[in-house]
Amino acid sequence: MLLSVALIIITSLFMSQVFELIKLPRMIGMLIAGIILGPFVFDLISPDILDISADLRQIALIVILIRAGLSLDFEDLKKVGKTAILLSFIPATIEMIAITIFAPLLFDISYLDAAILGSVVAAVSPAVVVPRMIRLISSGYGENKKIPQMILAGASIDDVYVIIIFTSLIQMYQGNGFSMLSLAFVPISVVLGIILGIISGIILTKFFIKVHMRDTIKVLIIFSVGFLFIVLERALAGLIPISGLLAVMTLGGTILKQHETLAKRLVSKFEKIWVIAEIMLFVLVGAAVDITVMANVGLIACLLIVLAMTFRMIGVFMSLFKSSLNVKEKIYVGLSYMPKATVQAAIGSIPLSLGISSGSLILTIAVLAIVITAPIGAILMDKTYSKLLKQTI
Repeated sequence: MLLSVALIIITSLFMSQVFELIKLPRMIGMLIAGIILGPFVFDLISPDILDISADLRQIALIVILIRAGLSLDFEDLKKVGKTAILLSFIPATIEMIAITIFAPLLFDISYLDAAILGSVVAAVSPAVVVPRMIRLISSGYGENKKIPQMILAGASIDDVYVIIIFTSLIQMYQGNGFSMLSLAFVPISVVLGIILGIISGIILTKFFIKVHMRDTIKVLIIFSVGFLFIVLERALAGLIPISGLLAVMTLGGTILKQHETLAKRLVSKFEKIWVIAEIMLFVLVGAAVDITVMANVGLIACLLIVLAMTFRMIGVFMSLFKSSLNVKEKIYVGLSYMPKATVQAAIGSIPLSLGISSGSLILTIAVLAIVITAPIGAILMDKTYSKLLKQTI
């Protein structure tokens, strides 16, 4: 395992530096490092690491969302709340409908299998989007209309919505039927996650004020609480829907609201942790990519992904129709909703493991969606923000 960790760190740092030198996002280098080291190429990552890769990616997500929360002012969020809610489900819904319609025409699969494929592919990637929105907030781009905050909130709820739809469709496939109650779980999950995060944030902030300790210890406590949110979500699955990831981000936002000075100090700590978390996240996502099966679907799968992205962009513009954003700003929001990575890597293999007839195809297209949209989306976001958004700092 130690050899694998060493190879992951050295290879990813080297590849990320190479891509940075050629003015491309570092994460592309990390993804490629994961593909090279992964089981489908040189197989240099220990099975012990691969067995816990889902948990390691979850830890990295918690780091991202705590950072996002500590930078997310609730007062700013109130100004874009309605638009963020629309962005949280309209683009994903339009994309899922498009895939459900077009996938059976392009591949020999049922409409139910196509719907499951749509729910796997539709989620936006917080791993790609969140760090960039935090950077925009700190540099002042889009701050006049709170665009980064809008994208942060909308993209986070988007993941919750898509995962609940995916779970409902899987239950339907297994013969349990599709209940409208499942759709009601979406707002319940969001509201309960926010409430849990706010209550925990208030309690932790008061505790930190009363009990003197180093910021490093505070970070460890916040981490532990974040882990408990995820454990609680899993323990209550099927009984009470609650979004652990939204609770994590709301926890950070509450700390910012209660004690801004403390939040700013903690952000610097989490930025350092993100250095290693980013490596583990993108390398392990890359390691899940089976490049040997992509040739089986090739250009047809690429066509489906392009169609899905086109309809997602339409969904973004529908969500922003009555907003105050101009055309350039709307285009940037659309670009920000392109990248896919973490959710697809987390749930893409579930249909195959359950014996769904199109499971292999679903996994392949999910992986191809990561390979295509994560780098392109990241590049477009990095290259266009200064041209499409107004800087106010």
